[in-house]
Amino acid sequence: MKIFYFTGTGNSLSIAKQMGGKLFSIPLMLAKGELSHEDDAIGLVFPCYYFNIPAIVNEFVSRASLSANYFFAVMTYGNTSGLGLEKLKKTAKLAGIGFHYTNEILMTDNFLPAFDIKKQIALEGKKEIEKNTATILNDIKYRKVNSVKKKGILTRIVATVVSKTLSLNGQEDKNFRVDKSCISCGTCLKVCPRSNIISVDGKPTYRHKCEYCLSCIHACPITAIHIKGEKNSARFRNKNVSLEEIINSNSVIELKN
Repeated sequence: MKIFYFTGTGNSLSIAKQMGGKLFSIPLMLAKGELSHEDDAIGLVFPCYYFNIPAIVNEFVSRASLSANYFFAVMTYGNTSGLGLEKLKKTAKLAGIGFHYTNEILMTDNFLPAFDIKKQIALEGKKEIEKNTATILNDIKYRKVNSVKKKGILTRIVATVVSKTLSLNGQEDKNFRVDKSCISCGTCLKVCPRSNIISVDGKPTYRHKCEYCLSCIHACPITAIHIKGEKNSARFRNKNVSLEEIINSNSVIELKN
């Protein structure tokens, strides 16, 4: 079983690691041009972004040549899943892929402009993450065929409006600010899945092709990077994923330069 994943702060990688298959980072596969894969089962694990799927996941599914007897997808989300899986299915259909199983799992929301991270972490126990993960893992183990039900009209309207309003074009990093406390450690460069950050005089500079994963902000060891509208300086990384694992998943700068 091959599992292709994208992670910014570890939630999706945490789920993918528990599946028992061979893991492949979507940013690395795109950067290396390794887009042809086959196996008995192939899965995708990724987060929900702005009621949709991350642009990098959409790009991978559009470009990849995947062959399997069983396709599955699991989307992690923080508060509202929106139309992410429906968007994935449409993109996959155009690429000749039909999913046998799709599901979504509620986890800690780490979207800084909208949520207080301290409060979100405090809510983890109420989200039954371990229980819901176990159900999904069992479904996949026994090759269950099932799909998340289509969303109701209200969710569809809100998700459509939000997706169009937040039509990302890579310019979102203009809302980021690096303060004087930066120690030029380079962590932000290493966790960026788009090679969007370069070092200028030892300080990170953004190139406006942002995925808006906020990994650079959450991963900064001294909280030197901020985003407009953040509630406080609290940051997040899934407790089951190390910073090194995120770096190994997203560090594409040397591959692209």
